[in-house]
Amino acid sequence: MSSRRGVLGVTVLALACGAVVGTPAAGADNKRLNDAVVSNVYTVKTQAGCDTDIEINPKLRLAAEWHTNDALNNRALNGDIGSDGTTVADRARNAGYVGDVAETVAINPALAISGIELINQWYHRPDYYGIMSDCSNVDIGVWSANAIDRTVVVAVYGKGDAAPPVPGPRRPFGQPGAGAPG
Repeated sequence: MSSRRGVLGVTVLALACGAVVGTPAAGADNKRLNDAVVSNVYTVKTQAGCDTDIEINPKLRLAAEWHTNDALNNRALNGDIGSDGTTVADRARNAGYVGDVAETVAINPALAISGIELINQWYHRPDYYGIMSDCSNVDIGVWSANAIDRTVVVAVYGKGDAAPPVPGPRRPFGQPGAGAPG
């Protein structure tokens, strides 16, 4: 009886491990981390004496997303220049942002990074602190992505977008948009 129970236990364990190993990794939702970066940058600006707000700009977020994905997938990258030679200004312009921009990048050799670790890295780098505490930066876009052994976070800062807003898709009044809860 006990040998059957042992075989059954091993079989159940093997099936459970197979189910876990065979399951594809889920896409992480880093919204909370991205929002925390914006909040922490606002705090740094306030502590530096700025009275300007900082607004999330979808164009800068797109530029940040492009560089985040590039740095995540191209291990040779460790800064502001993309694998295709683009700069933060190129990416922002390609996303439709017209204005001066700057960028902070964190590449962490682990599955995740906390907001405190991230802001500590940037706060103690004089060039990145200068960007975060610049009162004329009024726009921001943040994106982060994870691989099993690497996390990349990019924040793109702007001094004001002179281009018109990017039009969104139109929808009938009272109808939910794409991805919106019904």
